[in-house]
Amino acid sequence: MALTEQKFASRESLNEQFAKQVAGLLSDAIAAKGNASLAVSGGSTPLPFFQQLCQQPIDWSSVVVTLADERWVDNTHADSNEKLVRENLLVDKAAVARFFPLKTGHDNAFDAVSTLHADDAQPRLPFDVLILGMGGDAHTASLFPCCAQIDAGLDLNSGNTFIATEPTTAPHQRMSYTLPALVSANNLFLHLTGDEKLAVLEQALTVANAAEKPIKAVVENADVTLVWAP
Repeated sequence: MALTEQKFASRESLNEQFAKQVAGLLSDAIAAKGNASLAVSGGSTPLPFFQQLCQQPIDWSSVVVTLADERWVDNTHADSNEKLVRENLLVDKAAVARFFPLKTGHDNAFDAVSTLHADDAQPRLPFDVLILGMGGDAHTASLFPCCAQIDAGLDLNSGNTFIATEPTTAPHQRMSYTLPALVSANNLFLHLTGDEKLAVLEQALTVANAAEKPIKAVVENADVTLVWAP
């Protein structure tokens, strides 16, 4: 598998060009099969990208949007990725897209895994477009090196699409797509900004055990396009 790099001179140019690229891929999927799926990540990095993407003139009514992972909080909570997406991506032209939430009514994320697996409303894999981020510890989605569930989450033969995790270095239980679900995506992007994150990625790719730096497991098992700006 390969890591391809798209490096931009500024975050503004990245957001503009990346939004057009993703919109084009979604439009191609709609033309080919009548619908498209997009999985995105939370955090501050994608916010200005979302604000560009939602303005792209594509058939958003044929797109289903979901999250690579979610914190186990109510969708009105400040830490909710769903809240972030609803307020910044599912607006303007993209307001008509369908959204599949990972947060259920269960109090405990671990009790919700079977419900999500059985939910017919979930996007059919593989995703047409998946956009991942990465933390300073090289976690991606909610596959944290510190969580007891990391080996199960990285198991390519698990047969599972979802996994609940509980990091020790970050708040909240989480729900995440598993490694096999993530790396099956037709178009997989890693969206990073800043020299520090780039250095974390470069160091992560040198470790022997991917469970120590989970982003390594993604790059080793998929063709990944790094989208980066300083």
